[in-house]
Amino acid sequence: MDEFLIKALAAGIGLALVAAPFGCFVVWRRMAYFGDTLAHAALLGVVASLLLGTLPLFGIAFVAVAAAILLAQAQRQDKLGSDTILGIVSHGSLAAGLVALSQVETVRVDLMGWLLGDILAVTWGDVGLIWGGGALMLTALALVWRPLLAATIDPDLATIEGHAVERARMILMVLVALVVAVAMKVVGVLLVTALLVIPAATARGLSRTPEQMAAFAALVGMVAVGSGLAASWHFDSPAGPSVVVAAVIVFLAARLVRRY
Repeated sequence: MDEFLIKALAAGIGLALVAAPFGCFVVWRRMAYFGDTLAHAALLGVVASLLLGTLPLFGIAFVAVAAAILLAQAQRQDKLGSDTILGIVSHGSLAAGLVALSQVETVRVDLMGWLLGDILAVTWGDVGLIWGGGALMLTALALVWRPLLAATIDPDLATIEGHAVERARMILMVLVALVVAVAMKVVGVLLVTALLVIPAATARGLSRTPEQMAAFAALVGMVAVGSGLAASWHFDSPAGPSVVVAAVIVFLAARLVRRY
């Protein structure tokens, strides 16, 4: 197997393991549109990093986290409604990012790479960052796992039981923003939420406990990564979209198995 495929597989599996438990909360709390909004806003981080001469991941992570915090505050205080705010920020930031990228003349920008991902171009440094950063994010999630579960089931009861519901919610949003930032290299702005939602949605009907669902979601994600990369190699198709298509096929197959 060629080295670039080994690196892509290592990066994809690492991301699948990290995204699985976060994807479960995205599905449980109906935050899919929130993930899309963060991914679209993060495109502005690419522009900022290019202008400042820093690594794109730093700019993406900073903008994604800032957007998550601002959106969390806006959803609590604004009367427009959550979906309306997310829609405005999502499409507005994507449009602003595309316009800003078109004005960057000093650096050649691979726009399709950022929109659809380029997992075959990851380096061993990227792989290390995904696994190392992922381990830290999973550790942080483990610390707030119970409060988040309690708040997801019944926020009022969780508050009565003494859980710091708002703090746990904010931590989750920031961590999802960081997962989005890391995943953009693999599947791009337009498909990043699919890597969070589809494996978790597939696992939901196969699981009896939250922990079991997270484990099944990780397994589905890894199968999708392996199958998608194999299809990309065989059919010469884009790797990121191929991974998402593979995840959709697994989702549909699981639905058929449960039904019949």
